[in-house]
Amino acid sequence: MNHTKYPSLSSSGFINQMEIKNRMILAPMGSNFASPTGEVSERLKSYIEARANGGAGLIILETSSVSWPSGASMPNMIGLSKNEFIPDLLDLTTRVHDCNSKIAAQLNQSGKVSQEDIAAGRPILVPSVPEKETSDLIDILTLDEIETFVKAAGPDGKGPRYHELSREDITREINFFVDAAKRVKLSGFDALEIHGGHGYLISSFLSPSINKRQDEYGGSSTKRARLLKEIIRAVRQEVGPDFPILVRLDATEFRIKNGITTDDFIQTAQIAEKAGADALDVSAYGNSNIGIAFTEGPLVHEPGGFIEFARLAKKSVKIPIIAVGRIELDVAENNIKRGNFNFLALGRKLLADPELPNKVMTGAHDTIRPCIYCYVCVSKIFINEPMCCAVNSSLGNEKDDVSLHHTASKKLNVIVVGGGPAGMEAARLLSLQGHQISIWEKEKDLGGTARMAGLAYEPNLRLINFLKGSLEKNKVDIYVNKIATPEEIETLKPDLVVIATGAIRTSPNISGKNLSHVFDGEELRSLLFSSDAKILEKLSFFQSLILRIGRLSQLLRNITLLRYVSKFWMPFAKNITIIGGDLVGLELAEFLLDRGRNITVLEPSKNLGTNLSIVRRARLIHQLKEKGANLIIDATVNEINEKSINYTSNKTDASCVADQVIIALGANSDDSLSREIMKLGIEVQSIGDCHNIGYIEGAIRGAREVVKNLNR
Repeated sequence: MNHTKYPSLSSSGFINQMEIKNRMILAPMGSNFASPTGEVSERLKSYIEARANGGAGLIILETSSVSWPSGASMPNMIGLSKNEFIPDLLDLTTRVHDCNSKIAAQLNQSGKVSQEDIAAGRPILVPSVPEKETSDLIDILTLDEIETFVKAAGPDGKGPRYHELSREDITREINFFVDAAKRVKLSGFDALEIHGGHGYLISSFLSPSINKRQDEYGGSSTKRARLLKEIIRAVRQEVGPDFPILVRLDATEFRIKNGITTDDFIQTAQIAEKAGADALDVSAYGNSNIGIAFTEGPLVHEPGGFIEFARLAKKSVKIPIIAVGRIELDVAENNIKRGNFNFLALGRKLLADPELPNKVMTGAHDTIRPCIYCYVCVSKIFINEPMCCAVNSSLGNEKDDVSLHHTASKKLNVIVVGGGPAGMEAARLLSLQGHQISIWEKEKDLGGTARMAGLAYEPNLRLINFLKGSLEKNKVDIYVNKIATPEEIETLKPDLVVIATGAIRTSPNISGKNLSHVFDGEELRSLLFSSDAKILEKLSFFQSLILRIGRLSQLLRNITLLRYVSKFWMPFAKNITIIGGDLVGLELAEFLLDRGRNITVLEPSKNLGTNLSIVRRARLIHQLKEKGANLIIDATVNEINEKSINYTSNKTDASCVADQVIIALGANSDDSLSREIMKLGIEVQSIGDCHNIGYIEGAIRGAREVVKNLNR
């Protein structure tokens, strides 16, 4: 009996003659898991196999180069250009089929974004030479990150060497796609996808911003689509009528002058259908030189940001439509039911939880580990590192982490001290192995500093709720308002103590920091979440009264409700200065700006948001500036006064208005409790910020290491 509340998502569907067991597809995402020589590595196979075993109806393999090593957009990219690649590809497809899933290869030539061609000094294939552009990314990168971008200048430091394709060149590239399609079929794939988006070669022909040709491949949208049409027809002739051909297209190009429009997209979609495409994978693209544009397309930040494009395509062609772009399950269910699109492609969600499709189909919806849209995964690609996930540290380590899911041969009595993400994830993983777990939290609610993070950035709250639900489901003994002492722990004689007490926060020594309108990190948390009466002394009578009522009514314990109420009232002044422009300071600035405050951020270093992922950092800094925040780097605070702050930036003294000041500096790890318990002869492991400041990503990774250490 099917208990799912998503019957449409759980139903089977067809693309050409290929039956897909459900409507959930793994979207192609570059991983950097392939070998440096173009083969599908064991790491990549295990990553894909985990998503197939998790129930994905169709896997669309990440972008793969039809002419490898030419046309590669990352150092470890799959190649389809040699028969020597076939054995590993065949092994991959066999594993996917053994999981009762289907798999498609994605054929691509990266064109003007062929990073590896630039690095090697090979010519970059384009319809016409693009205009030179500047990037705003350099302004937000650290020196270490900038070093990874040096290769973009090429071996001689002169940048890309562009080559406008001749008619003979075009014929050669079409043949590369045909030969790759032949190998795809020989390798046991069920389908293939031609990548016609995201700034790659085909996309550059489709985009009027780049394609300035005067021949049969340039000018009108029909002519600009000629290369795509010829590739589809040639590939169709090679693979036969029954082999499914998917085509990925951009519905628009954000922040690109004279870029692809939706009218262009519809015409191209119809041309692709007529040429032999069996399905359209609807995406979008943004100007890669503008940091925020990447979170508009292809990796959209706005929930359901591409749905209207999918609906438009569905009205314009008869073949199935694959929708993508941060679409929540209930939204996808309704749209499939209404016939607005046929399949849902999931990228980040399936990185966070490879079991999502199985959980959807069996009704275990409340056990899905959520994506928090932190952009850690894709940011790694920007610096040529393998993809990872902040909430799923097993991503890319699937083969090594098989033991995490096994019942332990010996059950241990474990005390976890600290109920933040690190402590909760450790308790969750250990309880799944069958250990007896109790978790101790000194506050009245679980969540730790992540509660503040969930208030500032709502997706973080999803992780807290998931972890809480998991502990309850796994019958972990939860003790709140409980302060751990070495003496009590010694009397209980646990087999293992996991310390996850978080960082200690001390305010830097700034003149005026003790004034009543100044709050450090701990005071801010106490103000919003704690029952500490002392903090109320810093507020006016009315503010204090409102907060007392909120505490008595339990309002402050409900972060979702608190986020809503905060849109109308908060105990914060109009003009707020935040000292510290890292993750905490910037997310707090975003939260307060959205609630009508005037914000100044004073960051002592030369870089903002260095512990935010590159993509999230670029988006956040752009938005803060756009909304009017005053972001000042290299700022040394000299004195906090009643209504202002005196500081020095770039060797110049200055001041800013500050009716209220929040100090978002001074987080340090603290392993003192671990050392005390260790002296008692009890096994101890420290994780999370008390061990090393790593925020949510570090917390989840540390919890995984606890279990791995036990299994060694």
